Amino acid sequence: MNEIHNGNLLEVGHFHRIDINLYPLFIAIFEQKSISKAAQLLCISQSAVSHALQRLRSHLGDELFVRSGQKMLPTPFAEQIYQPIQTALLTIQSIAVPQQDFVPDMLHSLKIAIHDEIEPIIFPQLVHHFAQLNLDIQFLSSKLDRKNMLADLSAQQIDFVIDLVQPYQASLQFENLIEDHFVVCTQQPNMDLSLYLSSPHIGVSSRRTGILLEDIYLNRQQLSRQIFLRCQHYATALQILNHYPDAILTIPQSILKHLHYSQALHIHPLPIELPQINMGMYWHENVKHHPRHQFLRTEILKIF
Repeated sequence: MNEIHNGNLLEVGHFHRIDINLYPLFIAIFEQKSISKAAQLLCISQSAVSHALQRLRSHLGDELFVRSGQKMLPTPFAEQIYQPIQTALLTIQSIAVPQQDFVPDMLHSLKIAIHDEIEPIIFPQLVHHFAQLNLDIQFLSSKLDRKNMLADLSAQQIDFVIDLVQPYQASLQFENLIEDHFVVCTQQPNMDLSLYLSSPHIGVSSRRTGILLEDIYLNRQQLSRQIFLRCQHYATALQILNHYPDAILTIPQSILKHLHYSQALHIHPLPIELPQINMGMYWHENVKHHPRHQFLRTEILKIF
């Protein structure tokens, strides 16, 4: 097994044999788990990445990455050296790249990955706020991909992810933006717990399978409900309610406020106490001290 040597003596005579350009490539493959994505990030060809990886493998005496399906997964040695290499490159970058005093006029884009149900709550306020600052910014909203969000944030493909509170990795930082709660939407004029649990429900999720957030909370209280239909959007669910007088939709109040629904529908408080819904922004810890990122975080927090 290869080992990392942590001696304090810097042997400068060894550096003529080290190609430092191979190490950002190592970081890119590690975080993207893909040769093609690493090539795109580094603006070089896939062939160049493959050849460079072979040189690094030869130099370090380890395979570093093995293919598993569509992904390049790190070996135990690659896992071991990732953090020291990243720390060293960040230190070199802070010294070698000239640090300019950041002014807001230098800001040209804001890239956010967000669930499409949350986008109407966030983006109109965000665009309006930055318009008041008279900044020439291009706003880019992309569909949230939770599987790749860590890699996308680390590679600065996106600036922020805005999502519900999730148990994400320690390398991500979080700031809460909106506190919300569920309400009940139905044609039924009255609502109590017995009626809520016995009525047919519409569930909303962008995932094909998996338990819904509301059911996680209900199950913890040894309660359950019947979901007769599962769809991807709350707007769709609200239209379906018009045709099913007994059906129930459980929906975050802030999302309901941004949607159109029939006057025949009644909005009731949830007849059972469930935890508050928290939505906020995630970013990678590597950029927490970057002046551009600090400015963006400060302004976004002013909005909410």
